[in-house]
Amino acid sequence: MKVLVTGGLGFIGSHTVVELQQKGFEVVIIDDLSNSSIEVLGGIASITGKTPLFEQFDLRDKQKVETFFETHNDIVGVIHFAASKAVGESVEKPLLYYENNLNTLIYMLKSVVQLEASFIFSSSCTVYGQADQMPITENAPTKPAESPYGNTKQIGEEIIKDTCKVHSKLNAISLRYFNPIGAHPTAKIGELPIGVPQNLVPFITQTAAGLRKELSVFGNDYPTPDGTCIRDYIHVVDLAKAHVIALERLINGKNQYNYETFNVGTGKGSSVLEVIKSFEKVSGKELPYKFAPKREGDVIQAYADTAKANNDLGWKAESTLDDAMDSAWKWEQHIRNI
Repeated sequence: MKVLVTGGLGFIGSHTVVELQQKGFEVVIIDDLSNSSIEVLGGIASITGKTPLFEQFDLRDKQKVETFFETHNDIVGVIHFAASKAVGESVEKPLLYYENNLNTLIYMLKSVVQLEASFIFSSSCTVYGQADQMPITENAPTKPAESPYGNTKQIGEEIIKDTCKVHSKLNAISLRYFNPIGAHPTAKIGELPIGVPQNLVPFITQTAAGLRKELSVFGNDYPTPDGTCIRDYIHVVDLAKAHVIALERLINGKNQYNYETFNVGTGKGSSVLEVIKSFEKVSGKELPYKFAPKREGDVIQAYADTAKANNDLGWKAESTLDDAMDSAWKWEQHIRNI
């Protein structure tokens, strides 16, 4: 069965392609390489023994999207990762985020509706804003987004939900993930930020590798046990497996509704300082860091209630924070030859 993965050479996308291929799916990737590298294709092939089909173009080009689906009219499922994803950057460049994240989603859905393919949307815990209660359930009220990035995920979910209402044969799942970290255990694929990392863990590993002078911890007076932000950090391989399970749920008609949402996290919150300590433990290196002012758009804490994913989807996170930090460090050492 042929599956399209948009943004399939990105961090989460590439790990999901590996899991799909290992499950016997034929994978086609679309990626514009704006935040990824063609070398990732070789990493996927090295792990799985098979190179997925790959097309490079920008999904904002509506005509190219339509032409692609005319050629690949046997696709049974689409996993849609392609999007701009940095909270801080979205505050600075809102129009870029609205164009890139929403227009591309609309173009994809138009073609998916015609094919009657299954659709998995890469959503985010940012749809909840600063939730009133922890852990966050799927029924938590959606607060105003803290950033344009979070808003694009809220609006994206609404677009899919509205489309499913009028197209009963469209089956879709939004996976609301928390904070993906780590790398494949082979160290052949991992997170590969272009320029200065926007996420905590690659900044930690780059600092330990000597690429950065020190890590900035944004805020130390949050109302949390150690004053730093709390997040639910999930190993990227666990997250990738959730996409495959969700896709199989739709293909096999196991879904209860034609639009469903699931939190994908570990159910445990870890502070920034706890993540640093975990890294120091698995690497044996002391990490230089300093406290910096809070960033606009950051919520105080967010961690998942995973009962619905565990019970209804049949998926559970298996790896620990230490596992994820260890794999992230091995990946950093691999790409830096250290």
